[in-house]
Amino acid sequence: MAPETARRVCSGQGRNHSFQWLLPAPPSAPPPPAAVRVLPAGQPSARPGLRASLHLSEGSARGNEQGRGRPPAPEGPRSRSPQRAAGALAAAAAACGARAGWPRAVGRELAGSMAGLRARLGSGLGLLALSTLGLCLMLQVGAKRPPKTPPCPPSCSCTRDTAFCVDSKAVPRNLPSEVISLTLVNAAFSEIHDGAFSHLPLLQFLLLNSNKFTLIGDNAFTGLSHLQYLFIENNDIWALSKFTFRGLKSLTHLSLANNNLQTLPRDIFRPLDILSDLDLRGNSLNCDCKVKWLVEWLAHTNTTVAPIYCASPPRFQEHKVQDLPLREFDCITTDFVLYQTLSFPAVSAEPFLYSSDLYLALAQPGASACTILKWDYVERQLRDYDRIPAPSAVHCKPMVVDSQLYVVVAQLFGGSYIYHWDPNTTRFTKLQDIDPQRVRKPNDLEAFRIDGDWYFAVADSSKAGATSLYRWHQNGFYSQQALHAWHRDTDLEFIDGEGKPRLIVSSSSQAPIIYQWSRTQKQFVAQGEVTQVPDAQAVKHFRAGRDSYLCLSRYIGDSKILRWEGTRFSEVQALPSRGSLALQPFLVGGRRYLALGSDFSFTQIYQWDEGRQKFVRFQELAVQAPRAFCYVPAGDAQLLLAPSFKGQTLVYRHVVVDLSA
Repeated sequence: MAPETARRVCSGQGRNHSFQWLLPAPPSAPPPPAAVRVLPAGQPSARPGLRASLHLSEGSARGNEQGRGRPPAPEGPRSRSPQRAAGALAAAAAACGARAGWPRAVGRELAGSMAGLRARLGSGLGLLALSTLGLCLMLQVGAKRPPKTPPCPPSCSCTRDTAFCVDSKAVPRNLPSEVISLTLVNAAFSEIHDGAFSHLPLLQFLLLNSNKFTLIGDNAFTGLSHLQYLFIENNDIWALSKFTFRGLKSLTHLSLANNNLQTLPRDIFRPLDILSDLDLRGNSLNCDCKVKWLVEWLAHTNTTVAPIYCASPPRFQEHKVQDLPLREFDCITTDFVLYQTLSFPAVSAEPFLYSSDLYLALAQPGASACTILKWDYVERQLRDYDRIPAPSAVHCKPMVVDSQLYVVVAQLFGGSYIYHWDPNTTRFTKLQDIDPQRVRKPNDLEAFRIDGDWYFAVADSSKAGATSLYRWHQNGFYSQQALHAWHRDTDLEFIDGEGKPRLIVSSSSQAPIIYQWSRTQKQFVAQGEVTQVPDAQAVKHFRAGRDSYLCLSRYIGDSKILRWEGTRFSEVQALPSRGSLALQPFLVGGRRYLALGSDFSFTQIYQWDEGRQKFVRFQELAVQAPRAFCYVPAGDAQLLLAPSFKGQTLVYRHVVVDLSA
């Protein structure tokens, strides 16, 4: 055997030197150059990672003797010096202690203990060498031992990078940070909160099956940028947040099977950029508008999704979600929300455009004025603009004729007037009076054009007055016709359909009367009555498809919806409306509504059902004693004004709601 193969190596490194010890070689081996060979710090040793080796041999002592100028001792076992060998062992032990980071005092104590054994060594030198070797190895192992890992929680079974936990009362916090796989089963808690696993940033596999989880909060998995597999099966989860899976940019497999999910928030899977497999089986999905987005997403995603089925509604029960036709989802609805409150009562509201700006004229008898408001397109609010004195105003009707603005102010007392807006002085000035002998107690005003001429009509509700028609001519309005005397008229409605202008006059004492315009006489001629309604407080009309309809409100009895049949009107619907003085049909973005007020209950908003050709109840508005309803398109804001006789004037905004969002 070569001398090198007989070496027993123990390595160590002091603060500035490395050293090598060799155990005794056979007698035939050539003597080594020295008992302890000291190497400069940083020089590599014979074994990688080891800085020194201890050489103990018969030649060690002889080399030392020669180094001191003494003649070598005779060869043979009995000629060796045990005391010198023990000294070398003590020095080496001290060096190993320094390598292991022991204090110098410990090293000196160890060297002293070795020196005390010199006289007793004798033939036990080999045993001492082996003991010293073991001590050195223990020192080296102790010096390189890694830091202790945190203890495994009592409810978990752990390895260096995995943890399996049963019956945990919370997400374990004292797991090793190197854990890449975590399993939680039969947990004794039901909610997973924000950042619950953020202390395990290296996690790649997370299994949360067979628990009783009911809630997983926003950002529950934040900080898990390396997570690839997430299984949340067999729990009691009925809903998830849109941001539940935010931050899981590496997730490829997700299972939510066998929970109680009835819906999923829109775009919940958007943060999962590389999701390849998704399992939603075993949930009770309600296939309404809330899952429409899921149907769209399944049609375009590259993610593999196991077949999932609808639990409700009945028409979709047991249908595969992936196969649902999008046309079956009617998910757009609307709402009227309170937008602005005007802190004053009013009895009429009339919008108008003048010089490209939007205005609103309101009759305010309590404030003795016709108030003009202007729409602020920046602040998107109605602002005060001007006032016209009117102690008992019941209606303020704006008219723009040949680019000139006029406002007809109808009053219960003190006469009625026409005002003109002077752009030079930026104020309203009185233009003319309306004959007080003809118009005694006005209740409504209607303005319209026939064959290019401007007219307005005043409904008179007194016993002695008459509903009258006025025509614009050059510089003023002049009386054109007395229509209906002695009948307590309450409302007027102009209809220009089929090339035959008509005016319908409603009354609280008799059935509404229909007048038709005679182009030869330039007057309205009575055509007939609306016999289905014995009295009416207000009358309005609308068109749906090719048909024309009348809406008539009644203070006592049901309000009526009538359809024109070519020669007469026929009733199509009755609406409960005790105490109703105002109603108004209006169209917003293709949707037709009817506002029906009451002095004894809330205002009802109805929506027209095209299939049934009827109005269906849609919404209730808390408006006290409304006297009119006014639809105002203000840019992208669709407004409904409700002037109130007893309270504040309320402004509602029409909003479109996507139920699938």
